[in-house]
Amino acid sequence: MVHAARLLGREYLALTDHSPNLKIANGLSAERLAEQLDVVSEINADDGGFRLLRGSEVDILEDGTLDQTPEMLDRLDIVVASVHSKLRSDKRTMTRRMLGAIADPHTNVLGHCTGRLVQGGRGTRPASEFDAEEVFAACAENNVAVEINSRPERQDPPGALIQLALDAGCLFSIDSDAHAPGQLDFLQYGAERAERNGVPAERIVTTWPLDRLLDWAAQGR
Repeated sequence: MVHAARLLGREYLALTDHSPNLKIANGLSAERLAEQLDVVSEINADDGGFRLLRGSEVDILEDGTLDQTPEMLDRLDIVVASVHSKLRSDKRTMTRRMLGAIADPHTNVLGHCTGRLVQGGRGTRPASEFDAEEVFAACAENNVAVEINSRPERQDPPGALIQLALDAGCLFSIDSDAHAPGQLDFLQYGAERAERNGVPAERIVTTWPLDRLLDWAAQGR
């Protein structure tokens, strides 16, 4: 993945494997994540001007807490918080769950907020129900970016929610959500959706210089 990112001319790549609750994706326990961070350090020791960021896509548990120890989260550069279970919960329950994660100072990005699937081999899945205005207001207040997920089967959030997040004053993060080297180029799809919906580049944290991105991500921890 690092080699492919370098070939694409990227300055950095965020490594965000799943947390332990997502067993279907072989999510990393705190111990396995610690081992991974050692590997990241080895890669960055011979960076050649490239940086691999220490990250995780952490499950938002049913009570709104994050599925990783605070000690491990403190060691990360980037934390993406996402809902992966009970996606058909009622609107009030899902909103409360998401607000809990957004309020955690470790959370930098709210991942694929609707959880929808619009095409692909896994079939389709409707969007989860939540109070988007309340959730995006909390993101703006807590300096949490809303992910624009670049995977063609997700296209998450839909355009109408991107507009609500814009109106709420949110930041955005365009993420490839790549699971293989060839998928890193999915980024262009997310960028096209951001442009189509009028998201200014200044509001997209993944357009910022790396030092600014890391300073933003470390705020509040």
